[in-house]
Amino acid sequence: MKDKPSKKIGKAPREAARKDTPMLAASSAVGSPITLKSILVPVDFSECSEKALLYARGFAKQFGARIVLLHVVELSYSYADMAIFDYSSLEKDLRQGAETRLRSLAKGVEKDGTPTTVEIRLGRPARAVAEIAKELATDLIVISTHGYTGLKHALLGSNAETIVRHAPCPVLVVRPQEHEFLKE
Repeated sequence: MKDKPSKKIGKAPREAARKDTPMLAASSAVGSPITLKSILVPVDFSECSEKALLYARGFAKQFGARIVLLHVVELSYSYADMAIFDYSSLEKDLRQGAETRLRSLAKGVEKDGTPTTVEIRLGRPARAVAEIAKELATDLIVISTHGYTGLKHALLGSNAETIVRHAPCPVLVVRPQEHEFLKE
């Protein structure tokens, strides 16, 4: 392909040669070499994760993929020696609450005709996301990040960063403020 000169900035027309035809066909939506069957969306019920779900819905609609909504219940047992606490009861309550909220989100997604399943896991979020993505042969993970920097990032870490490093598939990280390309 050759760019032709133009007086308008950013509006240079392109001239395609016969040898460019296969490349142009592969980049069209109909002949796309990308196939998405399963999209994993980790949800922490924040505004950020709802935004990630919007992106996942767009991809699911375009590619006819199913969405798997995942919430990871993380319990910290570090203070178990200092207090008498029924962790199994807490875990059960957290799982039930998460399942109710995930099913509500799933109903909204299914209104578009997108098949949706719900998964709840116990453990460290980044590890659980990578494990279930591998287990379910996920094609894409769409995850949000809270965008912490500095001290908050140092203290809280970044699940999104860890998931990107350990995921068995591509990961789309959606930030709280960014250039929006999604049209609702």
